[in-house]
Amino acid sequence: MATIPITKRGAEKLKEELHRLKTVDRPWVINAIAEARAQGDLSENADYDAAKDRQGFIEGRIQEIEGKLSIAQVIDPSALDGGGKVVFGATVELEEEDSGEAVRYQIVGEDEADLKEGRINVGSPIARALIGKEEGDTAEVQAPGGVKRYEIVGVSYV
Repeated sequence: MATIPITKRGAEKLKEELHRLKTVDRPWVINAIAEARAQGDLSENADYDAAKDRQGFIEGRIQEIEGKLSIAQVIDPSALDGGGKVVFGATVELEEEDSGEAVRYQIVGEDEADLKEGRINVGSPIARALIGKEEGDTAEVQAPGGVKRYEIVGVSYV
């Protein structure tokens, strides 16, 4: 079975969510189902139906997180020695060649990606264009508005 890369921070966030689902959300929904059952006729009980739907979502999410954690390859970016190359977990400072706009991205796993916080999915077009390059190299990315060229200004492992 293939492994999926995830940063140490991403793995911790998944573990926290799993803990919350098991210790807070699951007991709450079990209690909600019990209260709805106590109201009598289940065939027309909207509270019961809603609680059962919520329970299905919670149990599905628990299985999904446990599955991801079981095949995860946890990578600590601060312990990386990429030799100056862009690798998974690296933080890359870029400058768009046309506009001169500077951006900073960390290359992370699918579950951790958040563009607003500067974290991009390792499978995204820009991350794929950057992997393996070094400071001073240029990466070409096919964007909806056409090809964009970025110069790699810096690579760090934090």
